[in-house]
Amino acid sequence: MLGQIAMHYLWWLLALLLIAGELMMPGYFLLWIGIAAAAMGVLLWIFPAMGVLLQAVLFAVLALASCLAYARWLRPRIERGTPGGERLNRRGEQMVGQRYELVEPIVNGRGKVRVGDGQWLVSGPDLPLGSTVEVVAVDGTTLMVRAVA
Repeated sequence: MLGQIAMHYLWWLLALLLIAGELMMPGYFLLWIGIAAAAMGVLLWIFPAMGVLLQAVLFAVLALASCLAYARWLRPRIERGTPGGERLNRRGEQMVGQRYELVEPIVNGRGKVRVGDGQWLVSGPDLPLGSTVEVVAVDGTTLMVRAVA
C-alpha cells in the first residue's frame, strides 16, 4: 500500500480525472466532485496522518457541500447574470412582445411568421398575408399573436 505521504497525490489525480470527465460529459456535476477531491488532497497534504475512513467521510461531505453550493448559490447567480439566462432554452418565450410580419395569412386561427431565417406557426385572429402581429404568449412551438394596429 502507498504511504500516507503520497495519498494526497491520489486525491489530486482523482480530481483531474473527474474534471476531465466533465469535459466529456458536461453538466457541472463531475466538476464539483472533482473540486471536492482536490480539496481533499489539500487537506491530506496539510494533515498527512488522516485515516482512510475519515478521508472517505470528509470527501463525501465536501462533494455534497460543493454540489449543493453550486445548485443553490452559484447556478441561480449565473442564470440571473446571463441576459435571457432564465429562458435560455425556451426561445419562444424570448419572442413575447416582439412584432413580426405574416408570411402565411392566419386562416381558421393558424398562420406563419418569419423569425430570422425560419418560420414559426402562429395562432390568433384571422389576418391577411403581410399583416404585422405581436407575440403575446407561447404554447409549445406555436406563438400566440394579436394584430398590431
